[in-house]
Amino acid sequence: MDFKKCFFSGVLFQGIGLSLFAQTTKPNIVVIIADQQRADLCGREGFPLNITPFVDELAHQNAWFDKAYTVMPASAPARCSLFTGRFPNATHVRTNHNIQDIYYDKNLIDVLKDNNYATALVGKNHTFLKPKDMDSWSEYSHWGKNVPKTEEERASSLFFKDAVGQYLDSSLVALENQQPTKIVDEALKWIESQKSNPFFVMVSFPEPHNPYQVCEPYYSMFSPDKIPSPKTSRKDLPLKGEKYQILASLEDTSCPNLKDDLPRIRGNYMGMIRLIDDQIKRLVENLKKQGLFDKTIFIILSDHGDYCGEYGLIRKGAGLSESLTRIPMVWAGYKIKKQAKAMDAFVSIADIFPTLCSAITDSIPMGVQGRSLWPMLTGDKYPKSEFSSIIVQEGFGGEDFHKDDNLTFEQEGALVRNKIAGFDELNTWTQSGTSRMVRMGDWKLIIDSNGKGELYNLKKDPFELNNLFGQNKFVNEQNSLLVKLLSWELRLQDPLPLPRTRYHFKRNPNNYHFMEDGMK
Repeated sequence: MDFKKCFFSGVLFQGIGLSLFAQTTKPNIVVIIADQQRADLCGREGFPLNITPFVDELAHQNAWFDKAYTVMPASAPARCSLFTGRFPNATHVRTNHNIQDIYYDKNLIDVLKDNNYATALVGKNHTFLKPKDMDSWSEYSHWGKNVPKTEEERASSLFFKDAVGQYLDSSLVALENQQPTKIVDEALKWIESQKSNPFFVMVSFPEPHNPYQVCEPYYSMFSPDKIPSPKTSRKDLPLKGEKYQILASLEDTSCPNLKDDLPRIRGNYMGMIRLIDDQIKRLVENLKKQGLFDKTIFIILSDHGDYCGEYGLIRKGAGLSESLTRIPMVWAGYKIKKQAKAMDAFVSIADIFPTLCSAITDSIPMGVQGRSLWPMLTGDKYPKSEFSSIIVQEGFGGEDFHKDDNLTFEQEGALVRNKIAGFDELNTWTQSGTSRMVRMGDWKLIIDSNGKGELYNLKKDPFELNNLFGQNKFVNEQNSLLVKLLSWELRLQDPLPLPRTRYHFKRNPNNYHFMEDGMK
């Protein structure tokens, strides 16, 4: 026997074994994201109906945030930030129409592939990612599956295309063909095919976004007579400003019976949230049965919220209210330390990418602006001051458009006449200009590029109706928030591209900006 060949073969085999061991000990990652699900419609935040029983229990057994925020209340900007860890001013994706303009150095999928992850998207995309970027790709949208193959998928697509605005009756799409059900079916099938490398799967529901359709038993479960009424109405619109009033005018033009239909729309929205909760349960419980729960990081969130009848409005569009900007966020599974209550930290959808970098023990790429939540999620030390505030952005720039500008809803493309609910709430009027929001403690400040401000004490005024901006009594709170907002704006100036020679770029490994005594 050739000893050298034997020795070399043994070392090679051992090396391969160690390599495979290193791959399989990295956690699997399951990101479960809904489209347009507001944060407060859940039992863990006190909502009186049984709307999210499974995710509530999962949150209480793991970790969750009640001060998690989107970067911008629009799908493409928010989802692009999730995959890049960068805010819209840095990604250049400030509207749903600017995805091709994205700017970054390295994204989440790049990092995962560097770490030998198998990757898959099942559900809605609405990012810069393409099918070639993932190992598996099955895309759905608000109009059904992008490439329907079965008779049921084609029928569902026809239904969704016809009902894209709103659908008030019990849905014609049965539970087994509803998109959350089909998406979980496909996700489970793909997960079961993964036998060696760690996996990442984005389970992305296009719901509860309009058309607000839902089937039985969820349709009756949240019938109008069973759900609580909104705390605000159209009478509050003068307190909210012109953009809200323009949006209301657009909605009324497109939905002439909106006031009467609103209770049913809200019930359908809530019913779909419960349907999604049941499908999340099916997904997570299945992975538990496979022995994968403790080997997998689960993240449950939404890209942004929905008015759901607040101020008499539906969908999204105008302003930076809590109903649009705050999102649900639950972390569960691998190394997540159980928390007695919601984490006391202001966090962002932009924090997900850097957190996952820490979880798989890789460095955070240059240009990422989010911060790693991994120390706080796993019970390690972290600087509390780093998470004492958060910023949200809005607007594509330029001057604000006003209702008396020489432009009609039809000319702009925001309204399709003779089609109920045929309107686009993300339009020139609601998205023009530039606004910023900062949250800190019980307080919230919104200010636009013209210096017009809003200041709210959310503990006393959760629906943001009593604007305290400019009142002498609250000048200290206002000034503190203005300083914090300016600090965030400076912090989020894009460092890319870095200096090409000589200069050394300094940053904390977790992307922390504020450190405390005894921490490095």
